[in-house]
Amino acid sequence: MALGILLPKRYGYVVLDLVAYVFLHTWMEIQLGKARRQYNVPYPNLYAVQPENQDSFNWVVRGHRNSMELMPIFFVMLLVGGLKHPLISAGLGALYIVSRFYYFKVDSTDNRVGLL
Repeated sequence: MALGILLPKRYGYVVLDLVAYVFLHTWMEIQLGKARRQYNVPYPNLYAVQPENQDSFNWVVRGHRNSMELMPIFFVMLLVGGLKHPLISAGLGALYIVSRFYYFKVDSTDNRVGLL
């Protein structure tokens, strides 16, 4: 006897959000690699130790790692919530993805204080 889950008709939108977040996270990783080269922070160092690069690079790392830490929670909530309410889950997921993009953009620049 096989067990299966019957997915709702519009569950594809939920999966589309999941794929969009994977692309966003990949873009963030590319930006982190560019910052690593720009501020001359070699591997395996996670954070910059030079005083002149410390703040700028560490803010980029902070934006990326914060998004990475919340990714499993977002995926679970998106996929499970989409089983009952796929359109609401997909809409809120899209809003979360856009807000993560702007969070990373603001966090990785030196203009953080001016936006408050």
